[in-house]
Amino acid sequence: MSNLLYCPKFFEDILMPQPYITTNENIRMPGLLYGTAWKKDRTADLVEQAILCGFRGIDTACQPKHYDEALVGEALKRVRHQGIMREDLFVQTKFTPVSGQDPARIPYDLKAPLELQVSQSFEASKRNLQTPYIDSWVLHSPLFPYAHLSTVWGAMERVYHSGGVRQLGISNCYDLELLKRLYTDAEVKPAVVQNRFYAESGYDAELRQWCDEKGVVYQSFWSLTANPHILENNTVRVLAEKYATGEAQIWYRYLSHVRIVPLIGSTSKQHMDEDLRIFEFELTAEEIARITSLL
Repeated sequence: MSNLLYCPKFFEDILMPQPYITTNENIRMPGLLYGTAWKKDRTADLVEQAILCGFRGIDTACQPKHYDEALVGEALKRVRHQGIMREDLFVQTKFTPVSGQDPARIPYDLKAPLELQVSQSFEASKRNLQTPYIDSWVLHSPLFPYAHLSTVWGAMERVYHSGGVRQLGISNCYDLELLKRLYTDAEVKPAVVQNRFYAESGYDAELRQWCDEKGVVYQSFWSLTANPHILENNTVRVLAEKYATGEAQIWYRYLSHVRIVPLIGSTSKQHMDEDLRIFEFELTAEEIARITSLL
């Protein structure tokens, strides 16, 4: 069970349709991110639709196995022609180590040193996204041994210092001691941790508490897919009826109340619109506690 407390001031402009938070790098991050994994040839159309609906945060990766980063870039180009500029958006992508890549479609030189793989991946992301900079650059998963993780993080820090990225983060890191070690050793501290939000990890309760203490923003993915038992619980159903919304929206609203920025992968315009409206209501402290008891 999470022991994180409800904090309505976590989000700036909490009653605004598109709230933002400020990370430990003083970067404004939207309270919801549109996730682009597994969208394949629909990626450009769906990202364009999400942005036009009101999403201002986009999450992708330089990982052809699960993402089409170039089609995200195509969507960014399309919305520019409709008056939504690059600076209006928060764009997050990832460096994916070889272990997470499709061997037939690795977007950098497999035989290059780790440092060069990192820089080649960054340049590929800039080309794909048609952007001179990345708002948030995330290491897709830790590397082992730790020396390899340290090498890759150092290479990411050099890109950060060059002005190419505005903040760094790490994903799929469920080991709090490993995260603490990286945070201690890093010159540029992680600003975000993006993890699958599910029961098998205990919903990262201790890790999330540590992130909160350090000002590191916790992003969740698989928030719906991994939690049908919560969406089907009568507590959530009753709240959905009370607030005249869907169970998924109650769940997303709960996540925002406990300092989590969820990735949302809706392919339906209706669901996108519904998800963006979650900030039009606030759960009470008692309701938040009741949902927390389900974890």
